[in-house]
Parts: sequence; C-alpha cells; structure tokens
Amino acid sequence: MSARPLASDTAMVMAAGLGKRMRPLTVTTPKPLVRVAGKPLIDYSLDALVAAGVPRAVVNVHYLADALEAHLKARKGPAIAISDERGLLLETGGGMVKAAQAGLLPDPFFCINSDNIWLDGPRDAFRELSDAWDAGRMDALLLVVRHHRAYNYLGKGDFHLDPLGRISRRRTGRVAPYIYSGIQLVSQRLLRDAPEGPFSTNVLWSRAIAEGRLYGLVHTGDWFEVGEPGAIAPTEARLAGG
Repeated sequence: MSARPLASDTAMVMAAGLGKRMRPLTVTTPKPLVRVAGKPLIDYSLDALVAAGVPRAVVNVHYLADALEAHLKARKGPAIAISDERGLLLETGGGMVKAAQAGLLPDPFFCINSDNIWLDGPRDAFRELSDAWDAGRMDALLLVVRHHRAYNYLGKGDFHLDPLGRISRRRTGRVAPYIYSGIQLVSQRLLRDAPEGPFSTNVLWSRAIAEGRLYGLVHTGDWFEVGEPGAIAPTEARLAGG
C-alpha cells in the first residue's frame, strides 16, 4: 500500500528577520546565509523539503534581501516564490498573512523557521506532521521537541501537551517539557481575522489555544537551536559525529 500524500505541497520559509542575536556575522550577511558546516542555514530547510517531496517553497525576504534572493535563484529546487517584505518587516504572523493574501499559500501549508537545523527520526518531519494532521480539529499542528533532543537550547521550554496533543503554554517561572522546533503545519483558518501589519504568530496561537485547536506533535529526531554565533561550533561537531 502506498503512503498517503503529504498534507501540503508548499512550505513557507521564514527568512526575513534581522538576525540581531547572530551579530557580528549578520552585519553583512543575512542570517539565513550564515554557514554551519559549510552550508547556509536556509539550505538545511530547503534541502529537507526536497528530500521529503515538498516541491514548492515561499520565502519572505527583508534584511539584505538582494543577497538572499541571489542565493535562492541559484538553487535547483524546490521551486521558490518570494514574498517581498523589503518595505516593511511583518514578523512571523504578518509574514504568513501577506503571503496568503497574495495567493502563495494553499490550505494547509507547512511553515519553517530558516535558522534551525534538525535531524529526522524514523520518518521525516513533514511526513510526521502530515500523518497526524486533522483539519477538522486543528488550526495548526506544531512539531515540538523534548529538552534532551534540543541541542544548544538553554530555555525553560514553551508548551505542555494534554493526552490528545492539545497545546497549553508554559506558566511563568515554570519549566515546560516541550520546545517549539520552528516547524508547523498551518490551516488558513488560523489566519482568519488577523491583525494588520507586523505581528507575531503567537497572537494567532493564543486564540487557537483558547479554542482548543492548537496541537503539538513530538519530533522523533534531534533539533539544534542555532540562534547565536556560539552555537555554530557545537552544532558542527555534533553533525560531524553523526
């Protein structure tokens, strides 16, 4: 029996940020082009899409956009559409809304941060999300990772999951067992009645949590936070060690 199709043929790759935590490397280089083990960060995400069979990507650009676009044009796959935020950086939520309003995003679509690296477990992340997706119950399905699989991560976690996989947020001062990986599967329903201009996806997540429609799925592989220059060397060492 053949596997059922992936839930979407398109992923939005968030690549418009200023990369302030990665300075001084990002003074002249957009963060998605910072190299880890000789490879630009964004190529880890784009190569994973190709390997999983996701043929289309939408990449938003703002900071040093010309350099990023030139790099993307030189790639052979996936097919890439640009969501241009040169005039105004829209943050994660506003970026998704702009791309959706331009007709670039189907329902549902994958969404990936361009500054994370992950290793898949028995199945790739996009297959994991697709097989767990239930459009009738979910506005978004977030891939989350446990602390012992989150390398370079020093925070207290982001979320709790109930037995059905529904998400609740970490309470102030407490530790939560799950960390957002930067990868999610999103319904157009999540974007309804969204604010105008720049805003964080957290605004939409909070509404979905209140409605019981934000879900999490635990990743079966490893994940690396690469937000600061000091995270590059340990990430390279672990990747080199398999």
